This record gives sequence, structure tokens and C-alpha cells, in this order.
Amino acid sequence: MRIMFIHPNYRSGGAEIAGNWPPAWVAYLTGALRKAGYDDIHFVDAMTNNLTEGEIRVKLAEIQPDVVGVTSITPSIYAAERCLQIAKEVVPNAVGVLGGVHATFMFKQVLSEAPWIDVIVRGEGEEVVVQLFDAIAEGRWPADRKKINGLAYTDGDEIVATPAAATVKDLDGLDPDWSILEWEKYTYIPLNTRVAIPNMARGCPFTCSFCSQWKFWRDYRVRDPKAVVDEIEKLVNEHDVGFFILADEEPTINRKKFVQFCQELIDRGLPDRVKWGINTRVTDILRDEELLPFYRKAGLVHISLGTEAAAQMKLDQFNKETKVEDNKRAIELCRKADILTEAQFIVGLDNETPETLEETFQMCWDWQPDLANWAMYTPWPFTPLFQEMKDQVEVFDFSRYNFVNPIMKPAAMDRATLLDRVMHNYRRFYSRKALFHYPWRGTGFRRRYLLGCLKAFMKAGVQRSFYDLGKNNYWGPQSKDKVHFDFDMSKQLAEAQLEDWEAAADRAARAAERREAIRQQGKERAQERNAAKAFKMPNGAEIGGCGGGGSQQMTEDEMERT
Repeated sequence: MRIMFIHPNYRSGGAEIAGNWPPAWVAYLTGALRKAGYDDIHFVDAMTNNLTEGEIRVKLAEIQPDVVGVTSITPSIYAAERCLQIAKEVVPNAVGVLGGVHATFMFKQVLSEAPWIDVIVRGEGEEVVVQLFDAIAEGRWPADRKKINGLAYTDGDEIVATPAAATVKDLDGLDPDWSILEWEKYTYIPLNTRVAIPNMARGCPFTCSFCSQWKFWRDYRVRDPKAVVDEIEKLVNEHDVGFFILADEEPTINRKKFVQFCQELIDRGLPDRVKWGINTRVTDILRDEELLPFYRKAGLVHISLGTEAAAQMKLDQFNKETKVEDNKRAIELCRKADILTEAQFIVGLDNETPETLEETFQMCWDWQPDLANWAMYTPWPFTPLFQEMKDQVEVFDFSRYNFVNPIMKPAAMDRATLLDRVMHNYRRFYSRKALFHYPWRGTGFRRRYLLGCLKAFMKAGVQRSFYDLGKNNYWGPQSKDKVHFDFDMSKQLAEAQLEDWEAAADRAARAAERREAIRQQGKERAQERNAAKAFKMPNGAEIGGCGGGGSQQMTEDEMERT
């Protein structure tokens, strides 16, 4: 059976301005399929190669696959759907398969707007894809589709979702096939070297209200650090990778394994050959203050911190569990350890004003991170924060849900003003850094790295690709009145998806009401206990808890179970 995977061609002027990122998903799926005996596998990276629809059509005609698999994040969903539509036109007998985070949660929407898609794989794909492709290869498709967990498909007029598949328990058993990629095309501009995105853990124990990753991966699982370094060593030796970013949401959660990972890199001499970066939480940096020099010795040179907001009110809204002063301290600690820091801010919620954006800039400049990124709040429709704000969402053109377009309109300003004020922050921050910081401060490596980052920004600026500025007709503050976002307002929610969202909102509201009632009961009982403690019987005895002589009271969790 001949298999063809396609990475859809989608760009937004966001993270891709730093270079071309290797699509790890295809390496993991290909590795699982090769292990299962499939060897006729082809990959077309339409994004990296900037392929047109016509060129994709030619590739399909040349390869003549039996199965076409495409991935999707929210902003690339229409490009992914279009790839499978073209496939259905060119190779009509091929089974069209869609996966990824957007299709996982929005399968009703996707199948309603793209009925040519044969099946959606929901959640982690390695084990589900093998079962699905076995059924296709053995002629059991579509008869056996109800027997495979983790799928969604259309059966007549009905959208069917089989039960969720179990998560992959043995991550160390995965063997990604990195050779499927064209490595010479994946370059990290700041260091002018090949870049990889290996995976150390999946999932996240935290539940930030704007994020969907903890919902997608479900269980938090960590690989054996030695196995991860084996994979990295292979990437360095066989594919000449000089920089990698761990794909984990927060690789430092499990400090013991992260320390083992760093020690393994040091023991093999890899820090002299490859540098790396991570995303992590401010709280982990504070916790690991004494370990930061050790992390730097292991080759860690770049930490992207989820500072998220300069105002405590926003941190609380995002459920970040951090304080503003923690952010500044974490950046100071990284600087002391000679680790570059990137501060991430989320802007553009309903309460955003020019004054709050200015406050964000001033606080960021006070913190002095090496890099800063102001990301537009994007209301992922499968996150808890969306359920709270969905009545304010006016734009359902998912192709623009990319952290760079102002999907939400703040109450106090229009979208063009929001974009202009965010660009004002970028201009001030990077012009000052370029003139007074990057060329003059730090070690030779630090200077080279930061000047490389500046080169990436300047390249994107000249090409008008940064932040989708060319598409939005933004050329500076003088063009603010001519900005046009051109959202496709014809895009609407499918009835099936709308019903699902409303049902989810109803369940969330009922759960919130139950939690509030339990909290209120707890407060009332605490008041009763305090009053009882203040009262003594005539003989001097104190009133005990639970209506008798005991001292224990039920916890909220116990009350939930009663």
C-alpha cells in the first residue's frame, strides 16, 4: 500500500520567521508505520517548499497513493482540507485522512464543511494510524471503522465519533523516522544551522485557560532521558542538526529527569556540537535557581518564558499561578547563568487599552529579557477561556487564528489601533536592543545569537511577512487608517459544532454552579465551627465537629462525592 503524507502550505509571519521548522508529526507517524511493516511512504512538505495547489496536484498524480494523510492546526485547517479535496479529485480511490489538534476537537465542524474527508484521526496518531491503515490494506475499510477507537467520520447524514483511543503509554517504544525529511531545508536563521524539534514528554499537568495542549495529550508522560539523548545524538550525527527545541510544553516539570537529560548530554560531549532551547514556566526557573549554570553547561542557551501578561489581573485570568514580580526575578536568574530569555506576552483581550499595552512595554523593558514577543490572543474554540468569551467572538475565519491577527476586538479600541500599538512595542524594543544591547553585551556566542535573531526579524520585515503586515496593509503608524484585515466573514460555525459548543458550555456552567455551591457550604460550615469554638458548655467542654466528639470536617472533595 502506497502512503503519502502532506504538510499543508500555510504561513502567518509568526514563528516561521526564525526559519523552516521540520514537521515532527510525519517522522513519528512514519516511524510507527515502518515498524508495522509499511515501507512505501512518501512525504510532501508543501509549506517548506511553498508549493502551489497545482504543484501538489502534480505530486499526487506522480505518486498515485492509496492513502493521503494531512495534519492540521487551527490556522492551517482550510489548507489541509483543500489538500484532501485535491487528492479526492486526482486519486479518487485514495482514502483521505486528516489529523492534528484542530481536527481532533473540531471534527464536527470539519466534516460539515469538508465532506470529502474520509476519516479524522483524533488525538495521538501513532497507534491509531497503524490500526486504520491495517484495515485499509486488508480490505476491511470502511466496514471495520466502528471497531477502531479514536476516529471520526460521516456515515450518511450522521457524524460519528468512535470512543477515544488510549494514549501512547510507552513513549520510549516510539521510533521516529527522521530520514523522511529533507534536512537541508530546515534551517534556524539565528545560528544558520539545521534545526530539529524532538520530543521529551507529552502532556502538561497545568490547565492554562487559553491553551489546548493539556487537553490534546491528556496524560502527562516523560520519556527515558537516555532514549531522548540517543535520538538527539542521531539527529546530530546523521542529519547535521546544530540546534534543537524540545517540543514539550514544559520539559522542566520533572526536574529529576530533566537533570538526567542534561547530564547525559554533557557525558556524551554534545553541548560542543549542538545548542538548544525550551519553553517553560517562570516558577520552574525560580525553583531551579542553583541548577541554571548546569543547564547552560548542557547546551541550553534559549528559554522562552510564559510570562504572558504584565498585569496581575491578566495572569489570574489566564490561570497562570504566577506573580508579576516572579517574571522579573526569573529573567534576572537566566541572565546571570548566561541563558538568553524570551518573554512571551498575550495581548488583545477585551480589556486591552493603549494604556495597558504601554504598561506591558514599560514592564518588559524593566525586566530586560533578550527577546520579547507580543502575541495576539487567539480564542482557540476548544479551550476553557473560549467558553467564557465565546459571545464576544465575531470572526470565525480560522485561517487568521494565528497569534498575529487581532481576532478579538477590545472594547476600548479598534483592531487597527491594537495592531499599531503592538507594532509600536516591537519597534521600540528591538530598535533599542539593536543599538545599545545586542552588538555590545555578553559573550561572543550571545552576541552572535542575538544578532542572528535581529537578522531574522529584519528579513521578515523587508519581506513584509512579519505579523502578516503585508497582507494587512500595515506600513507603520501613518498607515493605521488604511489597515484592512479582510477576514472571511462568511465563515460560520457548522450547526453540529455549535450544538456541541453549547452543550459543553452548559456542562461547564452547571459544574461551576456546583463548585460555587460547595464553596458556599464550606464557608457556612466554617462560620458555624468558629461560632461553636467560641461557645463553651457550662461544664467547660468544647463543641466537636461532625455533630459529636470528633474534630474532623469533610473536605470539598469529600462533599463532591456525597
